[in-house]
Amino acid sequence: MGPFSVLMVCMGNICRSPMAERLLVLAAKEHVGDKVADLLLVHGAGTGGWHVGAQMDPGAARQVRSRGGDADAFAARQLTTAHIEYSDLILTATGEQTKFVHGMRADAADRTFVLGELGRLLPSVDESALPPFAPDPDAVYARGVALVEAAAAVRGHRPPRPADDLDDPWGRADRYFGRIADEIEKTVQPLARVLLS
Repeated sequence: MGPFSVLMVCMGNICRSPMAERLLVLAAKEHVGDKVADLLLVHGAGTGGWHVGAQMDPGAARQVRSRGGDADAFAARQLTTAHIEYSDLILTATGEQTKFVHGMRADAADRTFVLGELGRLLPSVDESALPPFAPDPDAVYARGVALVEAAAAVRGHRPPRPADDLDDPWGRADRYFGRIADEIEKTVQPLARVLLS
């Protein structure tokens, strides 16, 4: 069944979602090294098509590289229903983008979270109830799907909070990008640990 597929969504797919994509891969490598490509498919898209084909924003790329990640070989994409359909976990930058995803595929609601929302919910998930980790695509897939179901159960019908949103750093100074990258790491690092250890 694997690999487990994680889709990162923001507005233009050049700042927040690329940072989230590459920082999750970096966090995953801390647990499984170069096997990450076999175990996880991490990709991203934007709700708008203004930047399709563009490289990562330079400020975002600097944050990824300064933390040890890879910012190369990136091209922005616009979100399609196929991206949603084939993703096991969808993480958006804001609650508005979560609504956008729901509008495209209502059946994706239980696997769609604002990034900060998932980070807030993860500590309440009973990790001992998840299928055991093994460095195998099918095992990671089973663990990931169970993790998403558990996080959705913890959330219930409560909407995301405004504080779960990631501010848009586009056009801002490096320190602003740095704050957003720090916020992203607060979710992707524990997510990688739960999935891959």
